[in-house]
Amino acid sequence: MTTRETDVRAVSARPTRSRSLGLRPLLDLVKQPFYWLYERRLLSKVDEWSMPQHVGIIMDGNRRYARNLGLSHVSEGHARGAAKLWDVLNWCYEVGVPVITVWSFSMENFQREGSEVESLLELFEEKTRELADSDDVHSNEIRVRYLGEISMLPESLQQAIRHAEEATAGYSKFQLNIAMAYGGREEITSAFRSYLRDEHSKGCSMEEIVENLDKSSIEPYLYTHGQPEPDLILRTSGEVRLSGFLLWQSAYAEYYFCDANWPALRKIDLLRALRAYHGRQRRLGR
Repeated sequence: MTTRETDVRAVSARPTRSRSLGLRPLLDLVKQPFYWLYERRLLSKVDEWSMPQHVGIIMDGNRRYARNLGLSHVSEGHARGAAKLWDVLNWCYEVGVPVITVWSFSMENFQREGSEVESLLELFEEKTRELADSDDVHSNEIRVRYLGEISMLPESLQQAIRHAEEATAGYSKFQLNIAMAYGGREEITSAFRSYLRDEHSKGCSMEEIVENLDKSSIEPYLYTHGQPEPDLILRTSGEVRLSGFLLWQSAYAEYYFCDANWPALRKIDLLRALRAYHGRQRRLGR
């Protein structure tokens, strides 16, 4: 297969972009009944699909969504993106995906304009406190965990994170991982560092540490230890890259790239991703 054919295949599931942003709301309104019928058709097939046990989501496109709609500030796009997460979680749990990892804030995001970072961190704290007290979280028995360099976040946000994790620690039906202040390279570096420290504390020599090192040595130190590796990685906004998301864990994951910006993601977009996953022949490196 040529590179061009591979590229076409990778984006073949994307909807065509409307050239006129002003016409999009009207077009969506006209198409709504057809979307509903298509969604029902997809849902009727869900029980026949092989379902991923762990879906990783790169929630991209909040800022573009805000700019496309002419919202007064990109923070409004982030707020709508946070609200969308509740919808997507419910859709995933409805079809039986037990583990979901979402990437909310990367290490690189700290480099954004100061007011945007500040508003984002305030939004995260607000939503984290809502998670801890949410009837949906408790009724669905969702365990919430945060992955990343949490010590880099404001202390009030760290407290909210600890409260959410403690309030849901006894649940096991569903798992929600929120990657915050997260970077894949940083996770792997941290895992190696912790492994080396532990082995050194046992009195092992450097020669023994190197001789005994293999992938199973590192896995217990990853943020997701004890959870299944992601089967499917979904990225919104049309970007076709991982950007460092779950680098170690996603070695054999399937990927699906969707043009919709994260706040505009529809249920049929998620169902299309799950259908595409079902149609893949998973070789797991073999």
